[in-house]
Amino acid sequence: MKILMVLTSHDQLGNTGKKTGFWLEELAAPYFVFRDAGAEVVLASPKGGQPPLDPKSNEPAFQTDDTRRFEKDPAATAALANTLRLSDIDQADYDTVFFPGGHGPLWDLTNDRNAHALIEETLAAGKPLALVCHAPGILTNVKAPDGGPIAKGRTVTGFTNSEEAAVHLVEVVPYLLEDVLREQGAKFSATENWAVHVVQDGLLITGQNPASSKQAARLLLNAVGEQAAA
Repeated sequence: MKILMVLTSHDQLGNTGKKTGFWLEELAAPYFVFRDAGAEVVLASPKGGQPPLDPKSNEPAFQTDDTRRFEKDPAATAALANTLRLSDIDQADYDTVFFPGGHGPLWDLTNDRNAHALIEETLAAGKPLALVCHAPGILTNVKAPDGGPIAKGRTVTGFTNSEEAAVHLVEVVPYLLEDVLREQGAKFSATENWAVHVVQDGLLITGQNPASSKQAARLLLNAVGEQAAA
């Protein structure tokens, strides 16, 4: 099994002068779910090379056993330092795709045609994929085969308005993904702030927040196995 993980290349938190990027737990926890299951994991990003890490995600309060393991793993850190360019990716080479979040994707992957095409082509090929936390925002610019929003009529989740308010970034982010997905006709599903919440609608799996990333990865593995057995 070969799994692609797509990270943000964006490192500016709006006009705050602060840094953002990908959220470490949302990379590390799924990465080891996949690798421990025997999968080959490939990392990509819009610009390639080393993606920016949201520095807050590596503060002691947000470190986990998985994040510590990742930072001590030579293969993992080497893969992160040398991500492939998203424009060079062919979805046919992978069994599935996982998008970690962090605030970065709200600025770049949301508007990246390569990311949109990857999602559209992966689903069209009958392969499952997953997005967690802020990454489901990418879906707001992904089209269904009929040209409408991919999320219309689907049950999805992602970082909620309530969680964005709790981190005091409602006025900083370029959009609130919960609002836009609802406006596009998605059935937005949510639980309390920071609790694990993952939903699957057909081939599309979404997780609400960092704590949901491991469960989303497990559900994705199950979905790949079911597709292989079908």
